[in-house]
Amino acid sequence: MMRWMAAAVTAWVLGFLLAGCNTVQGMGKDIEKGGEAIQKSVK
Repeated sequence: MMRWMAAAVTAWVLGFLLAGCNTVQGMGKDIEKGGEAIQKSVK
């Protein structure tokens, strides 16, 4: 059950991210912002 739930959440998140960035450039910006958020949370 947990494996199914993790797969469903992962698919939803990936779908959301891909729908949010219509171009490769937009995807790069999204990835960069995600990396910045991770760096801020580590500090």
